[in-house]
Formats: sequence, C-alpha cells, structure tokens
Amino acid sequence: MFDLTDRVALLTGSSRGMGAAMAEGLAEQGAKVVISSRKLEACEATAQAINEKVGREAAVAIACNAGYKEQLQSLVDETHKRLGKIDILVGNAGVNPYYGPMNEIPDAAYEKTMKTNVQSNLWLSQMVVPDMIEKKRGSILLTASVAAFGPTTTLGTYGVSKTAVVALARNLAAEFGPHGIRVNALCPGLVKTDFAKELWKNPEAAQEAISRTPLRRLGESDDFKGIAAFISSDEASWITGQALTICGGTDMFK
Repeated sequence: MFDLTDRVALLTGSSRGMGAAMAEGLAEQGAKVVISSRKLEACEATAQAINEKVGREAAVAIACNAGYKEQLQSLVDETHKRLGKIDILVGNAGVNPYYGPMNEIPDAAYEKTMKTNVQSNLWLSQMVVPDMIEKKRGSILLTASVAAFGPTTTLGTYGVSKTAVVALARNLAAEFGPHGIRVNALCPGLVKTDFAKELWKNPEAAQEAISRTPLRRLGESDDFKGIAAFISSDEASWITGQALTICGGTDMFK
C-alpha cells in the first residue's frame, strides 16, 4: 500500500521541519522528491540526508523563494528538466512576519503573509495542474493550520491566511476533481519546529499547550510523514477537499 514508485513530488518549504519529514516519507514510498526552500545549501543537505536514508538518488535540491511567481515558475521548469512531469505537489512554504494585533499590522507584513501563504499555492497549483490533467491523476496538499479555525489576538493575519488556504484547497478540489486531481489542506496543531518555536520554546507555555492536548504531547515533524504518503497515494483516491486536522486532539471537532 501507498506505493509511490517513480512519482514526482514537488515540495516547497521542505529543507527542514515538517516539509523535510514529508519529503522523506514520500521518498521512502518510492517517490522522487524536490527539496525546495530559499537557501540552496540547506536544500542540498536535506536532499543528501534523504538519499542516504533511502539508499538511492531520490531527492534533488532546487532553491526557490515561494513569495515570487517567477521563482516558482523556475522551480517547476527545473523539476521538469531534472525529474519529469509532476504527480504530487506539497505546498508547505509559509511565513509569519508579524506577531501582534491585526489592528496594528503593517501593510508590508500583511501582503507578505498573504502572498507567501496563499497566492503562492494558487500559482503553483496553476503551474503543475497541466501535468496532472495529462496523467488524469494528481495530489495537491496545501499546509494550512488549526489557526484557520478560530480567532487569535496575536496571530490574526496568519490565521486569516490559513483559513484562505483551506478555502483555496476546497475550491481547487471542485475545479480539478473532474480531471482525477485531488486537493486537500493539512491543518497541523502546535508542532515542535523552528517555525513555531516562539509558541513552544518557553517551558511553561509548552506545558500549558500540552495540558490542553488530549494526547498530552506536542507534534513532531515525523508525525506528518505518514499522512503525506497516504494522501499522495492511490489509497486516498476518494479523499479531496478536506481539511485534515493533525493536532493531537486539540481541534478534533473542526
């Protein structure tokens, strides 16, 4: 089950954390994966680690800043040249340049958040869907967050962007479904990654978060390897338009 042999997976925000773990999970199931983030050196290190673990040249590194359309197009073009047409897209790149009330957010921070977290995923989906239409098959997984499901006084714009990602996934699922292409949103809870360290590095804050989690622990990057492989595989062929909440139980009714 979950065989991804020779399928090409393009992942943004995949040089570390959840993205790297999902790339590793896909490679372990036979996929060829593109490791992408802003810094080529970090991408190359992650690709090398994955190749050593799976015992083959499964991963390649391509640098890209997801906030720029021309760089995303170059990423897709380079993927075509090096690995072929794309079967799987994981839009995991995201930013949160501002912490505080939405009432005070600078325009530049708002625009950066929405462009990188939302519009980049639309751009990428538009770029890769011709490959998937040709194959009459494809999986797009966009990383949202449980922040999509409720208000916050400190991460409001980030939450708004992730609500938009869920809506984007559902709309694309409706548009692309007739072509056999599935689109889902991944909604993690609090995961111990560098991206979220401001929310868990304080021991008291971390313990408070753990106490609100039914499974009594924070998420780890490796918790997302299996879900990425499953959703990308034929075994998930009737799952689309979903907000897949992976959170240890904190948002179980969302």
